[in-house]
Amino acid sequence: MARFRLLALDIDGTLVNLDDEISPATRAALQRVALAGTRIVLATGRRYGRAVHLAHTLTELVGQTCPLVSSSGALVKDPADHRTLYRAELPRPELLKILAAIDAAGFEPIFYADTFHEGYDLYCRTVDVACPLLAEFMVRNAPFAHVWPRLVDEPPPGIFAGFAMGTRDQMQALADELNRLVPGVLYTHVLRSPKYTGFMCEIAPAGATKWAAVLRMAHQWGIAPEQICAVGDDVNDVPMIEGAGLGIAMGNAPEEVRRAADRVAPALDDDGLAQAIQWMLELESEVSSTNKALG
Repeated sequence: MARFRLLALDIDGTLVNLDDEISPATRAALQRVALAGTRIVLATGRRYGRAVHLAHTLTELVGQTCPLVSSSGALVKDPADHRTLYRAELPRPELLKILAAIDAAGFEPIFYADTFHEGYDLYCRTVDVACPLLAEFMVRNAPFAHVWPRLVDEPPPGIFAGFAMGTRDQMQALADELNRLVPGVLYTHVLRSPKYTGFMCEIAPAGATKWAAVLRMAHQWGIAPEQICAVGDDVNDVPMIEGAGLGIAMGNAPEEVRRAADRVAPALDDDGLAQAIQWMLELESEVSSTNKALG
């Protein structure tokens, strides 16, 4: 049996740089791993609409459709036809409490819906926000936003995840308050996208993680957790790095992510993903050689 049959990849800080570019060395490594018969899944904190172009790029590069786990596991779609494979749900009573708490804390709630086909995929009360950290986000994302002035007290149906933005300390305090308010309901984490200055408190239903989404697809394909290699660089990657048969952190990852990994690759700018894939292929070769010797 093959040592690794699925490669789960984070996007920002792992696969691409700030300009959404994949380095030549990483491109070559991805083609090698695809030729070896390994399935590739992208698992990102980005919304689907902000990541689907990279799924298409990867499909062209490796010759296989790569399912896209977006919003840190809360939404999974097939980029070939934009079909929804999985979508998490936030119970409405708890959602109303969450939105009210974000508003009471002085932050703007930004929440997602599975509405890519309608030309937008996030809801906000306004695009003219006062917080300069969130304003930086809105400049990039206003074309994908649907203004819903009564988002806090009358949210639209279908919202499944979202975030607020501020400083690291503010967002950690908000995460703590939300989990106190609706215990056991949420999966929250505080992180900073390399594209923005501010920190996000990302909010999703409990159990909606990148790793849970990857496992769901692996089960459908008959792939065991120990046959998965996962590579990432931030706190929302920790569950899949810890759960995979081979979990690799990028050298640019925070210390808590590197501690969770079996191995730490070089940083993105030093072609860390290409090295991670090389390790995976070397381990695959070792298993193949052992099987031949035993046979």
